[in-house]
Amino acid sequence: MKTKPFKIASLLIASILFGHIASHACTNFLVTRGASTDGSTMITYAADSHSLFGELYYWPAADHPEGTMMKIHEWDTGKLLGEIPQVRHTYRVVGNMNEHQVSIGETTYGGRSEVGVKDTNAIMDYGSLMYVTLQRAKSAREAIKVMTTLVDKYGYYSTGESFSIADPNEVWILEMIGKGPEDKGAVWVARKIPNGYVSAHANQARIRTFPLADQEESITFSNINKIFNEEVTTVYADDVISFAKEKGFYEGKDENFSFSDTYAPMTFGGARFCEARVWSFFKDIGDNMDQYLEYAKGHDLDNRMPLWIKPNKKISARNMMNFMRDHYENTELDMRKDFGAGPFERPYRWRPLTWEVEGKTYCNERATATQQTGFSFVAQARNWLPDPVGGILWFSVDDAASTVYTPLYAGLQKAPETYKEGNGSMMSWSDNSAFWTFNQVSNLAYTRYDLIHPYIHDLQQELEKRFVQYTGMIDEKAKALHKSEPEKAVELVSDFSVDNANNLVHKWKRLYQFLFMKFMDGNVKVTEGRDFKTNGTGVVKYKQPGYSKEWYKQLIEETGDKFKVPESDED
Repeated sequence: MKTKPFKIASLLIASILFGHIASHACTNFLVTRGASTDGSTMITYAADSHSLFGELYYWPAADHPEGTMMKIHEWDTGKLLGEIPQVRHTYRVVGNMNEHQVSIGETTYGGRSEVGVKDTNAIMDYGSLMYVTLQRAKSAREAIKVMTTLVDKYGYYSTGESFSIADPNEVWILEMIGKGPEDKGAVWVARKIPNGYVSAHANQARIRTFPLADQEESITFSNINKIFNEEVTTVYADDVISFAKEKGFYEGKDENFSFSDTYAPMTFGGARFCEARVWSFFKDIGDNMDQYLEYAKGHDLDNRMPLWIKPNKKISARNMMNFMRDHYENTELDMRKDFGAGPFERPYRWRPLTWEVEGKTYCNERATATQQTGFSFVAQARNWLPDPVGGILWFSVDDAASTVYTPLYAGLQKAPETYKEGNGSMMSWSDNSAFWTFNQVSNLAYTRYDLIHPYIHDLQQELEKRFVQYTGMIDEKAKALHKSEPEKAVELVSDFSVDNANNLVHKWKRLYQFLFMKFMDGNVKVTEGRDFKTNGTGVVKYKQPGYSKEWYKQLIEETGDKFKVPESDED
C-alpha cells in the first residue's frame, strides 16, 4: 500500500533524525563467502564527511603492563571522553582491519529523537568501539562480544549506528542505539548474514524482526559467551524490546517487534537519502529489484527491502570497488541528465542536501560515490591463506569514483608515507599526501566531468586490474614463504603494500599534471597517449568543444534573443 505524499514537516523531521548525514554519512556493502567469486568475505565502507581528512590509521601489536589505562577520544571531534582499562595484548590494526582479518565498518542513522542523543556520562563512541574492538578481537563473534560488553560497562556516547563486522568466515550486521541521557548503555541487535547472501546499510537502520531467544539460533546479551556456538545467528540486548515498551515506542507482541521500525522509523529522508543507496547496490546483483524503486524514491515507505538478498552472480573485489562508485547511473535518480548537472553531465550536487524555493523544500540525490569522502575501503578476508596474507584492505582516499583502491595486506608493518596519519590535514597542505593528491584530480574533473573523468576512469580501472594481478602473485610467494619463514612472508607483503601505495600517489600526481595541461582554460589540447601534438610549426594543437547542443538550446530557451547575432552579421 502506498503512503501519502510526504509533507515538508516530514522532511524537516528527517533532517533532524538524519542530521548526521550532512557531516558523516557512510555506505557499507556486505558479501559472504558463498556470494563472492573466490570464497572471500568482503565489507565496504565509505567514511563520508566534509571535515574528515582521509588517512590510514595504524596501530602496531603491543603488550601493556597490568593496570595500564587507555584514553578514549571521540572519533569525530577528538574530545576526551574518559579512560578504560587496557588489555594485556592488543592486535595490529591496518585501517579498519586487524591482523586476524577482522574488519569493521559503520553507518550512522541517528534514530528516535527521544533516545538517539548522546549520553554525556558515557565513554564509548561509535568510532572508539570500532578501533578498540579491532585491537582486541580475533573473530567477528568476539568483536560483537567486545563491542556490546564495552557499551554495557562504560556507556554509549553516540546516536543510532549500524556496524558491519566480518572475519574470514562470517559477516554480521550489528545495529545499536543509546537509551538517552537518563539510561546507561544501549539497545541493539546483531544478525549473521546467511552464507551465499549479501546485505547493505547506508545511514538507515535495517534490522526488522528477528528470532527470539527461545529459538536455538538466538541468544540475549546475558548469554553472550554462547555467541561462539556456530548455531547462533542472532544476539540482542536483553531489554531491546522491554525498553521500547517502557518508553511507549512499541505495544505489540514480542515476536512482531521490529528494531528498525521502532527505534528508527522510516521517513522520506531515510528512504531517498539512505535506502536508495542500498537499492542501487541490490539492483545490480539481485532480481526483481524494480519493485522497490518507489520505496527508494521515498514514496512507498511500507514496501521495505529485505535485510539481505541472494545475488544472481558472484561478486569480486573489483566489483565491490566499482559498486562504491555508483551515482544511480541509468536510473530515474541519475544526476547526469537534469539541469543540475550543468553543461558537462556532472553526477554531483553541492550541499546542502535540501534547499528551498518560494517556501517549498526540495532535495538533491545522495549517491554512494560522493565528493566529501574522507576514505573508503573494501576489506577482503580469505580463510585459505595465513592471516598476514589473507587479509587485504583495499584502501582509497577521496571520492571513490575518482580514486584508486590500493592493496594493504593485514601483515603491513608500517603505514605508507603518503597515507599515514599526520601527513597533512584539512588545514595543512602536504605535497606527498595521498588525500590532497587525489583531491586535486577529482576537483579538476568536476569542472568538465564529461571530458576529464573518462581519463581518470580508464587509468583507475587499469591500475586496479593490475593490482589484483600483483596480489595474486604476492599471495602465492608469501603463502609458500610463510610455511618456513613467516617473518619474511610478513616483510614481503608489507614492503609490497607500502611501495605500491606510495608509487600510486606519485603516478596520480603525474596524471594531475597531464590533465591540468590538457584541459587548461577551457581548451582541450590534442594528445596521443600522454604526448601533446603540434600543428607542425611547434605550436600546440587544441580544440574548443564548447558546450553540448542540448545545453545551447536550453540557454536560448531561457535567454531568448539576448545572445542572438543579427542575420546580416552571421557570415
